[in-house]
Amino acid sequence: MYATPLINQKTTLTPRSYDGHTSIFLPTVATITDIKTETRLEKIFTIRLPNGQNLGQIPGQFVMVSIPGVGEAPISIMSSPSRTTDTFRLCIRNAGDLTNVIHTLQVGDEIGIRGPFGRGFPWETFFGKDMLIAPGGLGLAPARSLIDQIIDHRTNFGRLIILYGSRNPSELLFRDVLAEWEKRDDVELMVTVDRPNDTWTGKVGVITTLFEHVQINPFNTVAVTVGPPIMYRFVTMELLGKGLNPEQIWMSFERRMKCGVGKCGHCQVNHRYTCQDGPSWTYAEALAFEEAL
Repeated sequence: MYATPLINQKTTLTPRSYDGHTSIFLPTVATITDIKTETRLEKIFTIRLPNGQNLGQIPGQFVMVSIPGVGEAPISIMSSPSRTTDTFRLCIRNAGDLTNVIHTLQVGDEIGIRGPFGRGFPWETFFGKDMLIAPGGLGLAPARSLIDQIIDHRTNFGRLIILYGSRNPSELLFRDVLAEWEKRDDVELMVTVDRPNDTWTGKVGVITTLFEHVQINPFNTVAVTVGPPIMYRFVTMELLGKGLNPEQIWMSFERRMKCGVGKCGHCQVNHRYTCQDGPSWTYAEALAFEEAL
């Protein structure tokens, strides 16, 4: 059993006191309230914090998820702040020892949560801008936090363009939500798969093939891309080719965070800690130090 839950914090290292404790390394005991099987590898877990606590995240942040005796891992937060009360959601892929055990858990089971951690996307600074969101694969999960936030504050933004790429139709996430976005007049959605099956009638090709179908105003557009690092090289080339400058391009970096608070150095990229200085960085910032891309 965990110690009594302690804190919820954003990017600061000063924790909020809860029940007399202040350690940023002790997990909060949270409860799984719902589980939805999304694909063969992904499940969506709805998590409730104790005593009606709100996670207090911003889009792009992550939490450290743990099970005693098994381990701890960083998981991006799928829920937008505008849709988070005393519960939040995580889309978790079964990809290792810890996530394999998590996938065996049932509604009512407890799980350890630390965070939220990291620098998220400064979404309020994007007010008045056209938004181009380009997630690949599982990257749609953290990107959805930002997308839902934009939709829930829709009048504060210009166009909302979503370009989503997946390896094959069976790995597409949030099919029901994709259908809802496609029906909206204020969302421009395009989806592509690398390898279609016999029933696929949509676009075929890697995510960069979608950019030829999009015209943007480079002076009033912010782009956000989330996915495997190799994808960033090609997506940024497309965005730069459309006239965006590196300061207008945001991305989220995958690193194996351990402590989440910049103490262990495990996620260090040159002199930067991904868990605190990131995981959300502009392309301009990423260009300033090696090993980021």
